[in-house]
Amino acid sequence: MPTVTLEIPSAELTRLGLLPEGFFEKYSEVELLETLRLERGRRVQLLRIRRRGPLRPAAQLERESARLLRTYGLERFELVERRPAAREYIVLVQQRNPEMLRQLVELARGQIAPIAPFRIGPDRTVASFYGDEAPLRRVLGWLNRAGLPVRVLRTSARPARTASPGLTPLQEELLARAAVLGYYSIPRRISLSRLAPLTGRSAPALGKILRRAEGRLVLDYLAGEGGLGVLSGPRTPAMPRRTNPRATTKRPSSERSP
Repeated sequence: MPTVTLEIPSAELTRLGLLPEGFFEKYSEVELLETLRLERGRRVQLLRIRRRGPLRPAAQLERESARLLRTYGLERFELVERRPAAREYIVLVQQRNPEMLRQLVELARGQIAPIAPFRIGPDRTVASFYGDEAPLRRVLGWLNRAGLPVRVLRTSARPARTASPGLTPLQEELLARAAVLGYYSIPRRISLSRLAPLTGRSAPALGKILRRAEGRLVLDYLAGEGGLGVLSGPRTPAMPRRTNPRATTKRPSSERSP
């Protein structure tokens, strides 16, 4: 399946309703980390947003959540993580799709997915997509006919994405999401109870899936070259039993002193 990376003036996204007016007065960059759901009517996405000034406290964002929903046209907003040193928020948002995006989603027919790099800056947006060739051509043709100033930066043909050895597609997806959200960071940036709702599962169910996936990866590693064949290689010879040096050896009766 091919991938295509496009460049679009960010002002076009504002004109089409994908970005609110004046967004970059307070923010300098948005990066799409993951699209959790993309339907004709709405989308649920995990975003990294870099602020121009210091970050607001989480409690203040919570108090202003209703205003944020109205200002940025959101149906749902959840602060996942604050990164004060980098002046970044990691947020989960749910938004209604404007008409243009609805048409594109319909053209894609679930066969195109946004992937990295996908960054939106004040002047330009670099957006990458991965999918079947036919729907990609349909979407690019629609954009050209609509007169949007879209420039193709690069295209590449890459094989269909398959799960890592021993992992199911679900296990790989949830491991990747946990890693993106900092579940495996040191110190851990998100707890299992906070991660679970972002996957649509309960904390015990998610924990079981992650542990099984982690166990599978560990076993694969130990059985392979990385683990030097620990699980499949020859067993280390048993060490001889140590004897007590103080113990006396019993001699045959013929060697005993009279």
